[in-house]
Amino acid sequence: MSVKALPARARAAAAAARLWFAPERIAEEGETPDYRFSLANERTFLAWLRTSLALLAGGFAVAQFLPDLHRSLRVALALVLLAVGALCAVRAVNHWVRCERAMRRGEDLPVSRFPSLLALAIGAVAVVMVVAVAAGWAG
Repeated sequence: MSVKALPARARAAAAAARLWFAPERIAEEGETPDYRFSLANERTFLAWLRTSLALLAGGFAVAQFLPDLHRSLRVALALVLLAVGALCAVRAVNHWVRCERAMRRGEDLPVSRFPSLLALAIGAVAVVMVVAVAAGWAG
């Protein structure tokens, strides 16, 4: 399948993903923003990566340190945490690129539902873990 055959949205996503590996190309767009804004954007990126690492560590901890849980529940919780951690890392770099481009172009910063969805997912996993651990201790 040729690149021209892809829908416009898919081509735009592919072009944005290429910027993940060639951030110097972002400098070709617009004007250089105040360096403090770029550094704040980078700190936000690093905070998202720390969140990702915490989710990955939580996934491994659930898999290793909750042996009293039924195996399928333990594996499901661990896989959810690991998947959300991986998604968070990918989302971090995507958000960094989108914000950097918006700043260089003088546009509004992009909005995202991801923080809300992440909070809901973590909350749901936490509720399941509390119930599962409480039920395991009571039994």
